[in-house]
Parts: sequence; structure tokens; C-alpha cells
Amino acid sequence: MQSSPVASSRMSGFPPSEDTLVSLASWQDSPNVRWAFQHMRELMPTQAIPADPTRVRPLVRSLQTGVLDAELHRLDGSTATAADVFEDTWTDALVVLRDGHVVEERYFGSMTPRTPHLLMSVSKSVVGCVAGILADQGLLDPGAPVTHYVEEIRGSGYDGATVRDLLDMRTGVVFRETYDQPDSEVRVMERSMGWRPLSEGDPVGMYQYLTTLASSEPHGGVFTYRSADTDMLGWVCERAAGTRMADLVSRLIWVPMGAEHDADITCDAVGSAVHDGGISAVTGDLARFGQLLLEEGRVNGHQVVPSGWLHDVWHPAADVREAFAATDNDTVLPGGWYRNQFWMVPQRHGTALVCLGIHGQMVYVDPTTHTVGVKLSSWPTAQNTAHLVDTLRAFGAMGQSRVGMSQPVG
Repeated sequence: MQSSPVASSRMSGFPPSEDTLVSLASWQDSPNVRWAFQHMRELMPTQAIPADPTRVRPLVRSLQTGVLDAELHRLDGSTATAADVFEDTWTDALVVLRDGHVVEERYFGSMTPRTPHLLMSVSKSVVGCVAGILADQGLLDPGAPVTHYVEEIRGSGYDGATVRDLLDMRTGVVFRETYDQPDSEVRVMERSMGWRPLSEGDPVGMYQYLTTLASSEPHGGVFTYRSADTDMLGWVCERAAGTRMADLVSRLIWVPMGAEHDADITCDAVGSAVHDGGISAVTGDLARFGQLLLEEGRVNGHQVVPSGWLHDVWHPAADVREAFAATDNDTVLPGGWYRNQFWMVPQRHGTALVCLGIHGQMVYVDPTTHTVGVKLSSWPTAQNTAHLVDTLRAFGAMGQSRVGMSQPVG
């Protein structure tokens, strides 16, 4: 796996030498991402998401040979094995479950089973599940206007949007998710939420930044990926429950699903959690989260995430698919849709539920083949279409290989 001498020598020395230093200004730049994603607590403030050692759900390991031999067609048309794809896509950790058993587990470089790794926007799917539980408890109404919970955004671009618009990223708010443009809204928001150094005039705190956003089109329209929508959703959840996000995730998901290790979430200068991408967790607990989703939100017969909430993800209203089909996203993930902070990806053998984060973070859930895949990565760039599609096909091929499918996927 890509572990260059430069990448492996970050933060070397006591104190670190200038040429190896990873700072708040540079942690998202290559070659710093591999070190940074495994050391977020050393870069910025975090809040703990406690697990309960008395309620750990064991991961049964039934490691098998040949799992990574499954073949697929890459996006460029070439044939490869799943092993080839993971070798070529800056993998830090990989876990594959079949029928709830770990059949493949690998760690690379300094990554270990106990190392927390930044999840980036996989965090969004966790927050989406928190919203679903709060809705089931009667504390959150997806059809209610956002201003019902957060009065402070009245008059901003979010005025008039509903919680449902946030869940499905169908607000009309102006927000460019263009990671290669330093002046795009996602990069400016990072400064306010403490992921980059503040510039003069920046709002202090992510919530304060959200109140400054404008809108350019009606709410409830086409799907447009906006991290700000998840941050607004997190703010709504905290107000609805009267509890901060770190504690909501712990109480509603992390403990009842049987997580083994504490997770954490980065927070801004005023203590607000970064809902859109700030969670760090160990790989095994991500596998438990994926298995929870595969088992329709249940753990040992106990309902953690409401089954109706997940059923709605799989069977949304027609306009949800239409909102996705009208965008460029349909070119990369044809026939897909986005619902309740999950990506839905049709494949040859069925549809997979997928949690995605930039730089190569993925939880892949395939009920057709009873397969869960977790890949934590450190791509040098935020986005790479070929890496994304090839990874999806690799997980699909591994799932199909266990049911006797011999043709390469893709």
C-alpha cells in the first residue's frame, strides 16, 4: 500500500522538525493526510463519544483465503482483483464481513485495530441515524421548518427549509463543495469550525457561519451535496434533544450497537461538534455500524435505528430519485439516490447502501450478499472518481464471489 518515506516520517523528532511538521494549516495536504487522519486529537479540540465496555458486541473472526481475489472491471476498462484496487487506493484499513463474520481484515502502515481514523463524511450517516432515532422518539419532526428548532437562522438562506430538506440535501442554500477552490464555501466554513486557521473577518464558530449563508433557489429542489446541510441538521438535533451531538451519538448509537472503543468528534472554538465529517473511530466499530445497518437497525433483537427510517432509505418517494437523476452525480452513480444522509448505489446484483467520506472513507452495506465492507484511506486528493468507482466494484465483486458469481463486476 502507498506508504512513501515522506508520508511515514511526518511529525518526526522531539520536537518535530520543520520539514515534517503537520499543522492546522497543512493537515489536509499531501503527504500529511495519512498521519493526520490517525492523530486528529493532536491537531484540534475533540469531544469523546464513549462506548460501554460492558455492552461490547463481539466481532466473530472467520478469516478466509481468496476473499480479495474477486475480479472486477475498473472504471478505465482494465480487469483487476479487489486486492489490486485496495493496493492502488491508499488504503489504511480494510474489514469485510459476511453473515456477520469477519472474513478479511488488514491494516497498513502505522494503522492498527485500535487506531482511531477520521471518517470524514461517513460521519453524516451517523448523524442521519441520530435524527431518525429522535424522530422515532417524537423529539424531531422531519416535516417541520428548521426555524422551529433554530430561531437564529431566520432570515438566512435556511429560512423556509424543512428538516427533510436537510436530511436529503435538497435545500436551496448557496454552498459550493469544491475542495480544490480555497474560496469555496466548504473551505471557508472549515476556517470557522476550526479545521483551518481563521482569517480576518471569519465568523467564530460553525453555527455562526451557517447564519451567514444565502439561498439561490427554492428549497426541496434537486439534490446538491452540501456539508453545511448536515451541520445544520446536527444543530437541529441538538436543539430538539437538548443534548450535544457527542453525547447523542454515544447514547443512541455507539453504546447500544456494541462499540468496543470510544470514538470522538472534533469541535470548534465554542464547543460545537463538526457534524459533517468530524468523527474518528476504529475500523472494527465502523464494521459494527455497517452490520447494524445490514440487520435493519437491530442488534441482538434490540432495535437501535428505527426500521421504518431505514426502510424509507431503501424505498423513497419518486421525487428523491428524480432529484438525484437531475444532477451530475447520476453520471458517476447511475440510478442512485441520496436519502437520510446515505448514498444508495445500484449495482448489477442489487442496490448497496453506502456511507462515503472524502479521501477514500467508505462503509458498504449489501443486503443481497449479506456483505459489509469498511475501507479507511488517505487519498492524496479529496476526490477521485476512479478510486471511488473501483472501490465500490471491489466490494461488489467480493460480495458476489461468495454466491458463486464468476464474472468480473463492472
